[in-house]
Amino acid sequence: MHNSIEEFGLACHAAIKAKPGPAGRTAICAMLREVLLNTTLMNQCFDDHTPERKLLYQDPELGFCVLAHNYQGAKESPPHDHGPSWAIYGQVSGETKMFDWELVSPAGPGVTGKVKHKKDYVLKPGIAHVYNEGDLHSPSRAGATRLIRIEGTNMEHVTRYRYEAIDAV
Repeated sequence: MHNSIEEFGLACHAAIKAKPGPAGRTAICAMLREVLLNTTLMNQCFDDHTPERKLLYQDPELGFCVLAHNYQGAKESPPHDHGPSWAIYGQVSGETKMFDWELVSPAGPGVTGKVKHKKDYVLKPGIAHVYNEGDLHSPSRAGATRLIRIEGTNMEHVTRYRYEAIDAV
């Protein structure tokens, strides 16, 4: 059981060092599922004034970030990936409908990529999901939600390209 985000961050660091790549992320995802159910810890991460994106922890060596996301109402995002990085989404409260997309044509500078719907599923409290490099997805939230997201690098400093769906969901 992790009693602080710093402790969780150190455990994530150890998991990535022990198993770089997708295997380490799978281990982190399993730990995140436990953290999501730790009400005391989640109450330390969120309050009524938590913004949509709040950096909770950034690993000084590996650069990954643990973030709190607090959405007050409905919100949708277009299909996207995390550029050269990865992400793990963990649902704290509310529900997020996630859509996975298959690449039809790549995006690039000045070029909008094309994707088609592959599958969709719902993230409910306690559920976490890994998105590896290149995994295209989009979240849809019908109401207030809170989630913990782990990014392989701070995405605020990464250029990402646009994608559009060629089929309706």
